[in-house]
Amino acid sequence: MTEFINRNRRHLTWALYAAAGVLLLLFIGDQLAGLKAARIVQTLISGLLVGGVYGLVALGIVVINKASGVFNFAHGWMMVVGGMIFWSFFTVSEISLLGAGLLAAATMLMILTTVSYRNLLERRNLAIALGGTAALTLLMTIGGIEWRWLHALSGTFAGAILTGLAVERFTIRPLIGQPLFTAVLMTLAVAEVLHGVTQIAWGTVELNLPVFVDPETNSRFRPIRLEAFDGLAIVRVELVIAFILALVAFIGFILFFRYTSVGLAMRATSEDQQLAQSVGLRVRVILAITWAVAAFLASIAGVLQGGAVGLSLNISFVALRVFPAVLLGGLESITGALVGGIIIGIVEQFGTLINSSEQAGTNLAPYVVLMLVLVIRPDGLFGEKRIERI
Repeated sequence: MTEFINRNRRHLTWALYAAAGVLLLLFIGDQLAGLKAARIVQTLISGLLVGGVYGLVALGIVVINKASGVFNFAHGWMMVVGGMIFWSFFTVSEISLLGAGLLAAATMLMILTTVSYRNLLERRNLAIALGGTAALTLLMTIGGIEWRWLHALSGTFAGAILTGLAVERFTIRPLIGQPLFTAVLMTLAVAEVLHGVTQIAWGTVELNLPVFVDPETNSRFRPIRLEAFDGLAIVRVELVIAFILALVAFIGFILFFRYTSVGLAMRATSEDQQLAQSVGLRVRVILAITWAVAAFLASIAGVLQGGAVGLSLNISFVALRVFPAVLLGGLESITGALVGGIIIGIVEQFGTLINSSEQAGTNLAPYVVLMLVLVIRPDGLFGEKRIERI
């Protein structure tokens, strides 16, 4: 008997997985049997829409991991910071010229010291710094409240770039050459620092971010009612808009990543840092740009999530629920980030539907998927298998 088990261990393992999968499907089918088809369709659509935003969050995590191998646990708090900065510019009728100028100057200084720190005092670099500061300040303060979208987008862009570059410069770069686990722990420390900063600056009360409102009534859109089988499926318009904008941001990043010189340099660095440096690429600068891009993606996701469900510190936990999506799609797969996000969104919504408890859907179901992925396919659906030879 022992010899038979050892000889057929692989087949027996997969048979056990198949049996467990069948039992799980039977359990889910039994739980859904008493529900109306319209409710199931509504849950499926909601999961798809929520998963689009999850895919954008997963993309920011994948970008950092693909470039440097660091799993960024501070991504959720980058989302919070970006959303809070957007709220600060979007809901204020008059922007402080001094505050906007300081933010623009700090952003330009960080950019120039990252790209050309040795020749910062050259006339050309000083002109770029002054011109960029003036342009950013103008974009953040021009006009009145009717220009608030421009103010908020410009301010969020500057704040995200500043946050990403500062995190890379002062926390990640000094750890180059140290064990990778040290950098991962540093991202946990950065998360707690950003947590404290957001509490000090914006408090702990949930904020209303009215970005998805009907311009005619200045209130939330009325939900979409779809006739599905024997009833109505109700879909929130806010989720639809957030899903579309998340896809636009996702496509925009793919175009940037594939067809721009900076994107090509990021791709080369993510494949092999030593080889990229040997052909003249400035790897440290590219890694800094990668963190800035990831922070900007996090800010977009924070605004979309905050506009759809409310802006609060709890948005940071979205990134924790997205980690299973990253592993499901593959740690280095951009396409897998979107696919994994959508799958986790659907699983989360159906978990809530079956158990009628939000905690079961958001805190349990994604991690059940994570356990299954790690056991059955640790590399993810689109991950690369690496073979290390000794």
